[in-house]
Amino acid sequence: MNTKENFLSDMKSGETIKISLMVMKIIFKDSDKVVCILADKSGEIKANILNKNGDIKEGRVIDIEVIKDGKLDVKKYEFISDYDVSDYLPTLNRPIEEIMEEIELYTDKYIISREGKALNDYFFKDEEFLDKFKRGIGGVSMHHNYIGGLAEHTLNVMYLTIMLCERYDCRRTETALLAAKLHDIGKIYELYYDGPFKYTLRGEMEGHIVIGTEMINEAIREKSSLYSEDFAMRIKGCVIQHHGKLEYGSPRDMKMEEAFIVNYADSIDATMNKISQIKDKTESGNWSEYDRRIETKLYL
Repeated sequence: MNTKENFLSDMKSGETIKISLMVMKIIFKDSDKVVCILADKSGEIKANILNKNGDIKEGRVIDIEVIKDGKLDVKKYEFISDYDVSDYLPTLNRPIEEIMEEIELYTDKYIISREGKALNDYFFKDEEFLDKFKRGIGGVSMHHNYIGGLAEHTLNVMYLTIMLCERYDCRRTETALLAAKLHDIGKIYELYYDGPFKYTLRGEMEGHIVIGTEMINEAIREKSSLYSEDFAMRIKGCVIQHHGKLEYGSPRDMKMEEAFIVNYADSIDATMNKISQIKDKTESGNWSEYDRRIETKLYL
């Protein structure tokens, strides 16, 4: 695997540098030229690429030697096929295994029933699922839009769910916490995260709530005699209702205490993650740009 040594954030204006970048978005192309956005995990830049072969495509990684001057003018390039995708896409800023260890800490403490453990283990003891879950993103642009973002968001929703359950004496804390852990599992198939982030065809057609509910149905069918109807209905109900209202993409409005808790925990974490991203781009004492996720600009 090629080791990436230089990153966009290291480039100074007017400096010539040899660097590999991923084609993130093609803005314009004709028979001679491609105008696109190139990026690595440290940032992105607009580029003009002489391209008579028509082989520049989104998601491909190219090796170039250029001068940075507002934009890049690329006359020659080579493709790289052996690379670490995390060098080119936004990535969680703490080790993913730390996130998973904390998730399992809460799991071991609160998910203790036979059926709760069985449903959890169906997913989180499956290596193929775990690989996708750990690489998954929380969204394309709205929140946790970086590799590892799905796991980080899941952990935060679990933590907030525990706080709300304990503060307000939830009758079914285990159900709420397991639903918090499973609420976004459908995103591993809804969102594409091995190149420029986007929705998969299945994601566009079904969405993560439907996909996640189908995944839970498959798990329950495998050991149908183990799960009570009440347990199955409550877990699936929380996943189906976790967006809260029909206008927010929820197939059903919230109808359970656990569903309200998971919805509020989900909303808090998604909103605060977006605010954290806005803070990273805005100096203290200034107004941020308007953000459509939180529907306002912020005075920071």
